[in-house]
Amino acid sequence: MSHRGSRVLRLDALARVEGEAALHLTVRDGTVAEARLRIYEPPRFFEAFLVGRGHHEPPDITARICGICPVAYQMSSCQAIERACGVTVDGGIARLRRLLYYGEWIESQSLHIHLLHAPDFLGHPSAVELARRHRAAVERGLRIKQAGNAVMEQLGGRAIHPVNVRLGGFYRVPAPAELRPLAERLRRAHDDALETVRWVAGFDFPDTAYDGALLAMRDPGRYAIDSGTPAFMAAPAAPALDRADPVREFPVEEFERRVVERQVPHSTALVSELDGRRHLTGSLARYAISGQWLHPSALDAAREAGLGDPTAGVVCRNPFRSIIVRAVEVAHAVAEALRIIDAYEPPSRPYVEVPPRRASGCAATEAPRGLLYHRYAMDADGTLTLARIVPPTAQNQAAIEDDVRRLVQARLDSPGRPADDGELVALCERAVRNHDPCISCSAHFLDLTMEHG
Repeated sequence: MSHRGSRVLRLDALARVEGEAALHLTVRDGTVAEARLRIYEPPRFFEAFLVGRGHHEPPDITARICGICPVAYQMSSCQAIERACGVTVDGGIARLRRLLYYGEWIESQSLHIHLLHAPDFLGHPSAVELARRHRAAVERGLRIKQAGNAVMEQLGGRAIHPVNVRLGGFYRVPAPAELRPLAERLRRAHDDALETVRWVAGFDFPDTAYDGALLAMRDPGRYAIDSGTPAFMAAPAAPALDRADPVREFPVEEFERRVVERQVPHSTALVSELDGRRHLTGSLARYAISGQWLHPSALDAAREAGLGDPTAGVVCRNPFRSIIVRAVEVAHAVAEALRIIDAYEPPSRPYVEVPPRRASGCAATEAPRGLLYHRYAMDADGTLTLARIVPPTAQNQAAIEDDVRRLVQARLDSPGRPADDGELVALCERAVRNHDPCISCSAHFLDLTMEHG
């Protein structure tokens, strides 16, 4: 590949992600000097138009931020406002919330694995072509997704933008007989999920590793999803404070002090840094921080898939292998959903009252793509005076840019034939899709422009 003169590579849109963005690469004298993920979707102003609304409205409004992970927005907003109002939701209502969240994890992660990510590994340009060549695998993925949708429909009222969620719980809770058909579907889905882990473990993975900090929720004894405390594992090169437990927690109230957002000229998403350095949230971070607390069947599947043993402190940092971690998380979510259903007894009431008061509160949960933070302040009558939302894809923007830069540099430095435009474009797209970005959530890929000089 010649690095003299200039060359421009363009893609009108990055396929198989939600939303639109562009990537700009600058190469000088054979070195990738800059990689900028340019999120150009218009700001959506959710934080602005939440101000002035009643404190009971964010669960319904924020769910509209994303059609793939609306429950994540509902749960983070509910918990933040409940904290502000001094209300704790536990027991049967909390377990039903977790069951609903598992439904979202199942459908979202299986969608990404089978329709968005797997084509990259098997050399197909689209999910349609993948289905022609690997029909059984795609049908298996759709069965898993449909099981997750069924959970969301039963508990949420519908699979997209659930309407049964409210502050303090639900408008209505199901009878045990209504959950039995879900259990039958989930048992079949569990077998399918374990088979999916075995399938994706057989893909070929480039040898690379993310070298920054990992950030996820942590709830000792449980693979954190809707509970816990923000926790991080420092970059490998950073000195270990405690080699026996390299994970460090901090109160969610410190989130905005530790995870600082800044505006950059090339993006409508705010770029975040953890303690002044780039970080990654999502499946790799969750597995590193909480992998030892996976459901036993999922933990066994992870070991057999070559992810290593998280109970022994093994950490997977290869973004390409995130597809295996997501498959393991689907198996975990299905197994835990079954556990909740098998022990289900309806709570005595569908919700607890959440009376307003002048206060502020924050909370974070684990959306499929990573840690999602909300903070709200309200007047005594419940009128919101402030709303802050920090989605996972915006936090991952710097990590994605670094991944692209390093992968392209490695390809430029590799011996043999020069890398052509199509090869570099495909590599960049794969690097971005490893993180399953939701561009629309982040707007506050892929046109690719590469400059050589």
